[in-house]
Amino acid sequence: MKLAMIGLGRMGGNMVRRLAADGHEVVAYDVDAAPGKDLAAQFSTVTSAADLPDVLKQLAGPRVIWVMVPHQFVDDTIANLLAAGVEAGDLIIDGGNSNYKEGQRRAAELSEKGVLFADCGTSGGVWGLKNGYSLMIGGEDAAIELIAPALTTLASNDGKGWGHVGPVGAGHFVKMVHNGIEYGMMQAFAEGFELMKAKEEFDLDMHQISRVWQHGSVVSSWLLDLTGDALEQDKELTSLSDWMDDSGEGRWTVNESIDLGIPTPVLTLALQMRFRSRQNDAFAGKIVNAQRAGFGGHAIKPADKD
Repeated sequence: MKLAMIGLGRMGGNMVRRLAADGHEVVAYDVDAAPGKDLAAQFSTVTSAADLPDVLKQLAGPRVIWVMVPHQFVDDTIANLLAAGVEAGDLIIDGGNSNYKEGQRRAAELSEKGVLFADCGTSGGVWGLKNGYSLMIGGEDAAIELIAPALTTLASNDGKGWGHVGPVGAGHFVKMVHNGIEYGMMQAFAEGFELMKAKEEFDLDMHQISRVWQHGSVVSSWLLDLTGDALEQDKELTSLSDWMDDSGEGRWTVNESIDLGIPTPVLTLALQMRFRSRQNDAFAGKIVNAQRAGFGGHAIKPADKD
């Protein structure tokens, strides 16, 4: 199929590469022209666009436009697409980490113009290019039918890693909860490793333990793999601080649990530990940052050097 990708950062750019490698035609656009030109030079099925009107000019209706920009820029991007000439029957997909309520609002506004909208939670980080992504998409059946061939290519496990999880809003809601769970899992590993490190009489080797747990253990996981990789390179994680940012999904998850009256003590405390990390330095925080750097390429504040 042919579609456009708006936003060519570490996720959007790799998604274009995965699509192009499977033969899809992609019109690539970013406010920085360089990534689009580079992708067009690498793949015969990719063309770069000079601006949003050029994006639309290169697509035949119904146009499919995937937006991969930070959530604070989605509204402006949609407004600019409308100004550029998006028409009834076209589909806009928000694949970033937007709040699901914003997706519902955007869908309602676009529906007045006959434009389809879908919200797609996207997980897989910097490893998605090779391994595929986990995609949770919400929207009308007509929207999903338009984008399904691309979803199958992008998804992990030979296309099995995507699902139409519900109406508009459901995709980002499921991804929001996914990220809340992610916070809890990382924090559990972090606290366990810090507890073992504190038992000085045993002189435990954190790297060795992480590798043993990777084989046959009920806690074996990708997060544990990333922890072991980081500890192999630096057993004290001296290059990392324990300062952790939060991009919003954890807060939204906890707020939703309060609104629904559903107890989520693990997810809530994991979020609170991110706030704590901005006050003191702890080995547990470094463990979480090692995982975050490994799976998502997140910006990590380096350790302070005295």
